[in-house]
Amino acid sequence: MRMDYMNECPTILREYFGYMETIKGKSEKTVEGYFIDLRSFFRYLKLSRGLVSKDEEFEKIPIDDVTLEMIESVSLTEVFEYMNFLKTVRGNNNNTRSRKCSSLRSFYKYLYTVTGKIKTNPVEELSNPKLPKRLPKYLDLEQSIDLLESVDGPYKERDYCILTLFLNCGMRLSELVGINYNDIRSDNTLVITGKGNKQRMVYLNEACINSIEAYRKVRPVDGIVYSDRNALFISRNKRRISPKTVQWLVKKYLKGINMDEGFSVHKLRHTAATLMYQQGGVDTRVLKDILGHENLGTTEIYTHLSNAQVKSAIESNPLAHLDRSKK
Repeated sequence: MRMDYMNECPTILREYFGYMETIKGKSEKTVEGYFIDLRSFFRYLKLSRGLVSKDEEFEKIPIDDVTLEMIESVSLTEVFEYMNFLKTVRGNNNNTRSRKCSSLRSFYKYLYTVTGKIKTNPVEELSNPKLPKRLPKYLDLEQSIDLLESVDGPYKERDYCILTLFLNCGMRLSELVGINYNDIRSDNTLVITGKGNKQRMVYLNEACINSIEAYRKVRPVDGIVYSDRNALFISRNKRRISPKTVQWLVKKYLKGINMDEGFSVHKLRHTAATLMYQQGGVDTRVLKDILGHENLGTTEIYTHLSNAQVKSAIESNPLAHLDRSKK
């Protein structure tokens, strides 16, 4: 993607991506997302302003000739029209359009506030499309135990350790595959490298410690690719285990307990958070630090989940729909 930035973007965009990655500490994957979103907007802008033929294939419209003058001349009305284009022509859902709104606001804030390259910020009042509140899916305690007990096969110690860390520590997929040996400390803590290379420390409970020790006894030692020799989790090809492999094995074990429909690796993170909050009584501020959330509002979805369950429990009372007040 680095070469794409160089080949497809004007200088002003390359400078922005460099700022986001080196100064703001955004991951390469996150910066790639900004690139895709902004490329889409400037393709639309050229198309709507008649700077390219209407017959031009949208995916092939170049943006390397986008100028600062063009960027500064954008109006909020044009952005609204772009959002309508995304919905009606491109078929983007609310989540996708909301992300593209955020990307635009971030870029224009950089130009207006950070560099002062533009005199006004046309998207300052741009609001994200309203998203429906969706409570996260998760496994309950019994299902979580069933998942762990379903582990078997030639890599059972490794797989069991992976599932245990997901279900107890609530880490992200990228965080798990990135664990190195030296991230595990002698005081039974684990240093996790999260989004934007931000590090946090979590305490390993007895289940995590035991599963790590069991896996260490069978972890391959010989033949590991040199660059991956410090990785905790090793694949059958003697490399650091890949995200795709972890996704595959989690899906396999979820299918084994008939829970694969609508569930994924990320749902195990939700499961850990939900169990800690509901069963363990963990305060949301503590849970925020464990999960590595930047904002408490992100963590508070688990309180909403609990409230929804309370409401459901009340509604399930057999007396819930009895009404004799009119007699």
